[in-house]
Amino acid sequence: MLNITSQTKIYAYTKAADMRKGFNGLSGIIRSEFQSDPTDGSLFVFVNRRRDRMKLLHFDGGGFWLYYRLLEAGTFEEFVSNGDSCRLEIDATELMMLLSGVSLQSSGRRRKRFNDKAA
Repeated sequence: MLNITSQTKIYAYTKAADMRKGFNGLSGIIRSEFQSDPTDGSLFVFVNRRRDRMKLLHFDGGGFWLYYRLLEAGTFEEFVSNGDSCRLEIDATELMMLLSGVSLQSSGRRRKRFNDKAA
């Protein structure tokens, strides 16, 4: 279960990530692109080019957790960073809104998602 406190630092990778990467590949991105330590307790967010898949990497002190989300319909919102940085710090509320399909850019508009009740 994903448990995020308000003290958890969350960093989103603003470039498209290769979803074939696992623990070691994503940790390599964190070390080389973020200039950060993947075992510092932060949560790292990666989205693919089509923005229909998301991976979250988190180290809880005992090992890595890798969460993977594949959307049946719609896309995740694109991360836009300030300047040349490839990382963007977001908070837990923004992450939950992204996972729920709420657009952060357009004042709470819901993004398209799969809904089995609509069929």
